[in-house]
Amino acid sequence: MSVSTRRWVFLFTTIGAVLLIDQVTKTLVVLNMAMSESIQPFPSLYPFFQITRSFNTGSAFGFMAGSAVAGYVFLVLAFVISGFLIWSYPRIEDGQPLARLATSLIVGGALGNAIDRIIYGHVVDFIHYQLPNVISNVSNLADHAIVFGVALMIWSSWQAEARTDAETVDEAPVAVADGDD
Repeated sequence: MSVSTRRWVFLFTTIGAVLLIDQVTKTLVVLNMAMSESIQPFPSLYPFFQITRSFNTGSAFGFMAGSAVAGYVFLVLAFVISGFLIWSYPRIEDGQPLARLATSLIVGGALGNAIDRIIYGHVVDFIHYQLPNVISNVSNLADHAIVFGVALMIWSSWQAEARTDAETVDEAPVAVADGDD
């Protein structure tokens, strides 16, 4: 199998895995929990972590939630961004495995939430993290894949830039003193 083929297989396998895990967990929540119901799978982590069935019409972590237009905008954006990332995937330089992984996580997460918008009219959320009196957020695995993918993309970009800077320093001409002062 060629390197190019292996890379495409990696992309679509990772996207498929993210979609499968995301959609299976959301289906389990929808079939087994009432809206706003919470369970504590790890009682020792309550109130910091629990499973709470919720929904979101906005984007990751509730941004622009409640806007009627936001759901459609984010649905279109999911397909546009996913298409762009898949189109640009072959252009990721050699030696950038984190960028390849990041791309597949972002696409898988975006498509996972897009599927929810098509099926339910909103995104199914259930992972509930909170710091009492500070922040409370309900999200899903697709959101986490997107955020982790973006973080990996930034890290990969930073590494590539650092590598380029190091190569530039290595290639710079060295000034040699002639000693005739």
